[in-house]
Amino acid sequence: MSTQNLQQKPAPGSEVELALYEIRNKVYPRAVTGVFAKWRWVLVWFTQLLFYGLPWLTWGDRPMVLFDLEARRFFLFGLVLYPQDFIYLTGLLVISALALFLVTAVAGRVWCGYACPQTVYTEIFMWVERRVEGDRIARMKLDKAPMSANKLARKATKHALWVAIALWTGITFVGYFTPIRELLGQIASFSMGPWQTFWVLFYGFATWGNAGFMREQVCKYMCPYARFQGVMFDRDTLTVTYDYKRGSRSKKADPAALGLGDCIDCTLCVQVCPTGIDIRDGLQVECIDCSACIDACDQVMDKMNYPRGLIRYTTENALEQGYGREKIAKRLRRPRVLIYAAILAAVTIALFGHLLTSAPLKVDVLRDRTLGREVEDGLVENTYRLQLINSAEAPRRFLVSVSGIESIFVTGETAFEVGPAGTRLVPITVRTQPGMGEPGSNRIVFHVQAEDKPSVSVDAASTYFVPR
Repeated sequence: MSTQNLQQKPAPGSEVELALYEIRNKVYPRAVTGVFAKWRWVLVWFTQLLFYGLPWLTWGDRPMVLFDLEARRFFLFGLVLYPQDFIYLTGLLVISALALFLVTAVAGRVWCGYACPQTVYTEIFMWVERRVEGDRIARMKLDKAPMSANKLARKATKHALWVAIALWTGITFVGYFTPIRELLGQIASFSMGPWQTFWVLFYGFATWGNAGFMREQVCKYMCPYARFQGVMFDRDTLTVTYDYKRGSRSKKADPAALGLGDCIDCTLCVQVCPTGIDIRDGLQVECIDCSACIDACDQVMDKMNYPRGLIRYTTENALEQGYGREKIAKRLRRPRVLIYAAILAAVTIALFGHLLTSAPLKVDVLRDRTLGREVEDGLVENTYRLQLINSAEAPRRFLVSVSGIESIFVTGETAFEVGPAGTRLVPITVRTQPGMGEPGSNRIVFHVQAEDKPSVSVDAASTYFVPR
């Protein structure tokens, strides 16, 4: 029996001393095939095509997705957002958190097992490792062997491929903030800026270190999700579970004759586990629900002509009470899940409804520090600066008017052109007839509308000061 990743279990009733810190035993996950392994690779391909592909797509004459921090503009498909739209980012974070809560309440850590960047890049790096160094046993032998030309060549090749993937990942990450074609041109001409260089190297180093070396340590000790996920679990949450009722036995024993269980103690479920745990010990915080143990165990059950499902997705209640699929599905629709789903739906509809119906115009009013003053003919004058933000990707001419006090009007220029996805700060002078308004502060409203499309309009409130 291989014990590389299998910790010896203490005898019943014995005392066990647990160390606060322990030396890491390197985990050598064995390659596995099966339904869930295929789904993991589907998610790997989907997430990476999305991540690596988006910076190359264009929308008109600009990148489809670009976070231009220098110009303080964020392009998302057909939308142009500004720092004033920070509420949308907050809403997206809330939606992401609620979606994570919902998925966790229903199916445990499936996010960790299939779509988390740490899992995805670890899967990619392990694929490279297996192609260069071999599967589990070959890698263990290679690491134990003394340094040789063969070992050095394999290790160097593996790390060269890892570094190439990591650096391309860093370049792609920065490509979301600097147009990637422009960025590659800067790299080719050695003219990349210091911050761009820093983030390419930093993100590349983080990818290389986390996916190549730290791997399960990130999931077990660094990821905060592993620490609080238990709060969202209950006895009706689907998790990867070992069916202890089917029991275990020696591989050579006849279960029918001895009345023993189906587990033959092959330890394949441990050998394929990326975090190096034994699922037979029950639900553990280190388990990321990747289902590698399910694929491995099902193959063993097939060879032994036993029914599949010794390790499977199920719930604690289902395992104890013997629920069927219909009963499990029914109990998944419990109050916690319905509340998460309702809140998630409400927040999502509100956010995207507001985003799609908001006018492609934003107005900020900056009042001049000078208080109201009397000018010729006894008129009272206040000055302002209006920041006009055109979110449309075409130039637009905006008309400015004001209301709130009788006889109030804008003097001077009242029409201003703003470029596509542009911002313009314009001075505005407002006057009233003598005796209009109350002494002190008065509420007024600026009305800004597009000359070619009056429905594109925004009202912005401010104060108008009348001298006492």
